[in-house]
Amino acid sequence: MTSTPPPRSGVPDGLMDAFWAYERALMADDLEALDRLFAPGPETLRGDAHGLLVGHATISEFRGARGGAPARRIVETHVQVVDDDHALVVAVTELARGGRGQQTQLWTRLDSGWAVSAAHVAVPPPALDTRIWRVVGDPLVPATAAGALTGTSVAVKDLYAVAGQRIGAGNPAWLADAPVQPEHAFVVEQLLAAGADVRGIARTDEFAWSLAGTNAHYGAAPNPRAPYRIPGGSSSGSASAVSLGHASIGLGTDTGGSIRVPAAYQGLYGLRTTHDLVSREGLLPLAPSFDTVGWLTRDADLLRRVGEVLLPAPTDASGGSDELVVVPQLLALATPEVAGAVTAAVPEARRESWELPLAEWHDAFGTLQAWDAWQQHGAWVEGRLDTLGPDVAGRFRTASTVTREAADRAQAVVAGARDRIRDLVGDRVLVLPSASSVAPRLGAPLDDVRTATLRLTLLAGLGGLPALSVPTETADRLPCGVCFVAAPGRDRDLLDLAVRRETKPLEP
Repeated sequence: MTSTPPPRSGVPDGLMDAFWAYERALMADDLEALDRLFAPGPETLRGDAHGLLVGHATISEFRGARGGAPARRIVETHVQVVDDDHALVVAVTELARGGRGQQTQLWTRLDSGWAVSAAHVAVPPPALDTRIWRVVGDPLVPATAAGALTGTSVAVKDLYAVAGQRIGAGNPAWLADAPVQPEHAFVVEQLLAAGADVRGIARTDEFAWSLAGTNAHYGAAPNPRAPYRIPGGSSSGSASAVSLGHASIGLGTDTGGSIRVPAAYQGLYGLRTTHDLVSREGLLPLAPSFDTVGWLTRDADLLRRVGEVLLPAPTDASGGSDELVVVPQLLALATPEVAGAVTAAVPEARRESWELPLAEWHDAFGTLQAWDAWQQHGAWVEGRLDTLGPDVAGRFRTASTVTREAADRAQAVVAGARDRIRDLVGDRVLVLPSASSVAPRLGAPLDDVRTATLRLTLLAGLGGLPALSVPTETADRLPCGVCFVAAPGRDRDLLDLAVRRETKPLEP
């Protein structure tokens, strides 16, 4: 319970009444009262550890989606009067779950009464953010030798074997049945031998079958570069760990874009490797026809250093041209803001028109992916669909209906698409958006975004090609990605390209 302190000398009339009315409305999740007690207009501010919300409408939308604030009581308040119409109120809070926080509010006297025009809220951080990590250590597994990656740390997507741990695959029921792994996955072993520590095991969307990062069981990992927006999946935990600075390297996978999409949404560098170029030993599969190893970093140099550890030695056959090609048909799949950012990032790219049956390829990719996924996991999923989140459960239900004949037809289309894509790319580098939009807001509908994004990302998947996502920004400074796709085996060329194109962050 809260109690109103005695009036302070010099405190403007009505201010503390408004303060306590706000506190009661917050604990009751009275959205109408909260809207009334926050100043109207586009310049009202509310910030916390996740980011800054600007504008009354944005703040109201956030409140409506969060489902109420944590229970708390006010321990003490302090008022600093600015003038007759403005005052700063700082309150120390005590949360019912434990720990103390603090809130700072700038109150403004309007014709309608006192209202908050700016606020900052601080609460104790969790000991372990389970949206990002399943298990974490300091480190969880130390490096086994000194090497090129000494001093770095890895967030391992919860699909890779880590000795002494289970593979959780983003699903609590799967985790409960999973055996303890006797040895590390191949790539985990390589990273440890190169001097990297394993910081921990990072969350994934269930069975890696999503591009959103909104796990139904553990929640959406935070996106620090685009607060209150989705992180991108399915390598969402690995990406958020890197973006937040919890780890240097995010080890993930890319089947239909699960490295490139979170890289784009969170302003990271990410590489999807050539299909079958890097061993998937010790990796829980989703769709082996398309699954690849990939990783994310905050800078291009480290991205390349990881490649020097995990990629096979270069061969003469891996060379090619640096010519960049942009296809307007592919740019048109992205929002104007993202398409504009990609075009501005590669002004030297040659425009070229390609005739691409994207709808047919999208259907074939989805059918073969679903067939693969059911062959891998159908025996376990059948009878356990109620343990899956709605989106992933729906995909497995569809997968259960795919016949061998449908899979064979899809395989034939995929084989033809692979030949066509490789022929079009040739020894050049295709440039396209890494995702069709900036990160959607939490709670926004995702079906159309997913379809448009998959029609971009499936080109590398169908072609079995390496794909590099390089961060850029839209005009309003939201992160997005420029994707570079090259011929099979040109992974190192793409990593060199990333280093050459790296730019310093824009000045504020």
